[in-house]
Amino acid sequence: MTDASPAARVILLTGPSGSGKSSLAARTGLPVLHLDDFYKEAGDPTLPPLPDGSGVDWDAPESWDAEAALAVVRTLCTEGRAVTPLYDISASARTGERKLDLDGGRLFVAEGIFAAEIAGRCTASGLMADTLCLRGRPLTTFRRRLIRDVREARKPLPVLLRRGWTLLRTERALVERHVALGAHPCGGAEALRRIDGLPA
Repeated sequence: MTDASPAARVILLTGPSGSGKSSLAARTGLPVLHLDDFYKEAGDPTLPPLPDGSGVDWDAPESWDAEAALAVVRTLCTEGRAVTPLYDISASARTGERKLDLDGGRLFVAEGIFAAEIAGRCTASGLMADTLCLRGRPLTTFRRRLIRDVREARKPLPVLLRRGWTLLRTERALVERHVALGAHPCGGAEALRRIDGLPA
């Protein structure tokens, strides 16, 4: 079932953590919905544990509130504005909210590592403009991610190093999963060309 004549359509931008999603989204000049703001809060009983039981697996889709994210995407597409949460990754908690207004625009970007998880339902609802998965060299992604996470003090350094090593080893499988969910794999330059070519 599709929504009747949505006011706007969404460009879902996914890819491994550190692949440059936020930077590329900003370069498009379009309104941006940050999907990482829909992480669940620490203490949520539905959070998935790491295999060794040492903490929460924040890289598993189950650590993210897909239903809440989809609801905001749908509201933006049909009404052109929505209230979105603000999330502090270092505290694993929501800290407030903000208003996102498309100002009459027909396209917006929703970026985050779990964006592809809602691609099928966005397509089925007639809300989709494109789904893109940024990919690059895993070692480059590892370096960018570590520099960013240390600069922003997202987690203690041992946690960041352990997580970074795991993500380095699983990056190709992650991209393959996003592609299987409907994302087009590409580098930043191709992603910008595809976005520029979308009818506004």
